[in-house]
Amino acid sequence: MAAKGLITGDDGLDRCAWHGNLEDYRRYHDEEWGRPVTDDHRLFEKICLEGFQSGLSWLTILRKREAFRAAFAGFDFDRVAEFGADDIERCLADTGIVRHRGKIVSTINNARRAKELRAEFGSLASYFWSHEPDQSERPKIVSYEALIANPTTATSTRISKDLKKRGWTFVGPTTIYAFMQAIGLVNDHIEGCFCRANIEDMRQQFKRPARQSA
Repeated sequence: MAAKGLITGDDGLDRCAWHGNLEDYRRYHDEEWGRPVTDDHRLFEKICLEGFQSGLSWLTILRKREAFRAAFAGFDFDRVAEFGADDIERCLADTGIVRHRGKIVSTINNARRAKELRAEFGSLASYFWSHEPDQSERPKIVSYEALIANPTTATSTRISKDLKKRGWTFVGPTTIYAFMQAIGLVNDHIEGCFCRANIEDMRQQFKRPARQSA
């Protein structure tokens, strides 16, 4: 029997239980969640979709992701930054995405802020990875109980405050921590999940992006 927070798949492997053995959700867990991301478009996509997820389930967003990509130009923030009133109305009429005016407007605003961040740091990747938490900030054992007890962290709060000062919206500490988990800034596959060791190996070999001159 799998430990608390784990679920055993039909392949006999123990995984974090949150995907519920749903095929598409399990594939996201196995192949994407927690793997280090450095591509700026994917980073922008992930932070925006975490904002859209607020108040909803991630599975809802995951299953709408291709529609979101179509609506927001593949999350190319140079293009999204040019969106205007017509694009807002187009998105509000798009039944494939979450039609929340505030979150749509936020995505356009954040695209403009992302351009500013890139101009300062050279890339979004160099900015976000500069905030990777020290091991001393991490739980000694990444357990189900530890994650449930800590939906935010000191690091996610720091990033949230800094982004808000820079004009970003829908980037609260809980949203940012979910973003950190998704992009591999932390490895929150819990102890006993077969992915945890794989992600740790990946992180050991991963070359952190350095700040560049824009």
